[in-house]
Amino acid sequence: MTNTNTDKYMLATKNWLQQVVIGHNFCPFALKEFRHNRIRYQVIPEKKHTALLNALIQEYYHLDTHPSTETTLIIFPYGLNQFERFLNLLDHANDQLIQHDYEGVYQIASFHPDYCFADADIDDPANYTNRSPYPTLHLIREISLEHVLKKVKTPKAIPERNINHTRALGLQAMQLMLQNCYQDNDNK
Repeated sequence: MTNTNTDKYMLATKNWLQQVVIGHNFCPFALKEFRHNRIRYQVIPEKKHTALLNALIQEYYHLDTHPSTETTLIIFPYGLNQFERFLNLLDHANDQLIQHDYEGVYQIASFHPDYCFADADIDDPANYTNRSPYPTLHLIREISLEHVLKKVKTPKAIPERNINHTRALGLQAMQLMLQNCYQDNDNK
């Protein structure tokens, strides 16, 4: 994979993080880490399940040995376009987290272009709280998450607020926001 392709995937993901996640305050903790450049973006060009899981192990090691990196967004542009296949990888990634004694150290959040919550209609704008330009796993340091959540008055209200916000904006607005994340890529 060329650097241009890697750059394309990273740029769309950074646009999404800045314009959608931070811009609409879906994650009230992201802005600080974004401003301080403590988010690592890793594009994994592999398609095979085993290679994708190995990339996760390497990323845990990176986070272990680089405390200045607060969190990682692992972008999988190939092989996980089908949401069910992505969920399968997520299940294995969570199993792997336990097998490698990282439970309680890291947490995995998941994002996908076709993300659909189990109890939601496919066209529910609420799905866009977890829709990203490319299949992405977010590795989060649990201790940092716990520390930040102590500062939030009602952390359990965050998902409900996000759902209400996306539904108020509507499906077309959310679709356009996600589509606009690719916009700068068209000029390359």
